[in-house]
Amino acid sequence: MLLRKTALVLALATAALLASAATATAAPADPAPATATPAAFAAAAANPVIVVGGLSGVAVAYEPIAARLRADGYRTFIYQLPGLGLGDIPTSARAFAGYVNQVRASTGAATVDVVAHSEGGLVSRYYVKRLGGTGAVGRYVSLGTPQYGTYVANIVAFLGLGSCAGVVACQQMTIGSAFLADLNAGDDTPGAVRYTTIRTLQDELVRPTGNAAVNDGATNVLIQAYCPLRVVGHLGLVLDGTAYTIVRGALVDGPVRPNCLAL
Repeated sequence: MLLRKTALVLALATAALLASAATATAAPADPAPATATPAAFAAAAANPVIVVGGLSGVAVAYEPIAARLRADGYRTFIYQLPGLGLGDIPTSARAFAGYVNQVRASTGAATVDVVAHSEGGLVSRYYVKRLGGTGAVGRYVSLGTPQYGTYVANIVAFLGLGSCAGVVACQQMTIGSAFLADLNAGDDTPGAVRYTTIRTLQDELVRPTGNAAVNDGATNVLIQAYCPLRVVGHLGLVLDGTAYTIVRGALVDGPVRPNCLAL
């Protein structure tokens, strides 16, 4: 099991090094209008939604969840982390701050909602908490984010290959890192932002899975607490229909009512 997890971490890092490091830094174009249904009109009037990718997550990998959001009428944008998320997380957060401002300017929206996967949840939470983002974000939804770190990030060091093979973001996601100590000092949920975290028992990269939750009034949702037979992995969180029903509910401040049979 240890070797399988290690292989997955190394594969993600290798993919990141081989993939293009181009990021979504250009002024985003306003997406095409949604289907003219009452629900679509309501969503079109809501905050724009920025889907934030994770470590080695190229933008196209997040098209499935972005397509669901667009089908529900949301103006949706995808943010690919600078350098595919291999570098310093606070530096990525400063770049994300600029992207948020671009989306707000292009849409005329005062605030945006954020749906962030894995490392993207740390980047966007750092922006909210440390870079003054509380006034620009209405809702924060994380999917499988190691909010309090993951021991999987220490596996490469355990095998004698150095600290996360030199990947800075991986080092910062280790349990007890200086970055996480700073991020998690004080209030986990500052400002008027509505915080929701979504996690799964089958997450291969966030261990223990409870570290994907935050404190201080956030809505922390474990998929299997509602749908015990639902099997969802780390990458599957952006593809799974049940996970999406939780995201959709969070974006309208609704109760947690996952559809366990959603495709």
